[in-house]
Amino acid sequence: MALSSGILSTTTFLCVDTASFRSSLLSPSSVRLSPRHPAGNLRVSATAASSEPAVTKTREPRGIMKPRPVTQEMQDIVGVPEIPRTQALKRIWAYIKEHDLQDPQNKRDILCDEKLKKIFEGKERVGFLEIAKLIGPHFL
Repeated sequence: MALSSGILSTTTFLCVDTASFRSSLLSPSSVRLSPRHPAGNLRVSATAASSEPAVTKTREPRGIMKPRPVTQEMQDIVGVPEIPRTQALKRIWAYIKEHDLQDPQNKRDILCDEKLKKIFEGKERVGFLEIAKLIGPHFL
């Protein structure tokens, strides 16, 4: 493809042989690169469908997605003894919304009740960006 500056760029075109799809879904389909490609007629075969069920591996949660035990103060709000950090933050926000603890003038500030003061270092007001930092010590 020629550009206005006169520089040529190469593009790889895939050509799919659909005859194998028409004959049977279980037969392999062939995919080849365009003859203009330097690799020439490279063929790749893949099975369109398989009689064996697909087995997917589920990965073990890691990092902030891994459930961790929490302190009793945190359990009072989230309701479970072990929870991933992401879900704990979600449940804290649900608690804040449920009890209408956001400042009406500035929704970014949280007005802490007694339960929230226990996990937010006794502060009366907490900015919403501070929440993730303040819950860290409550994960054991």
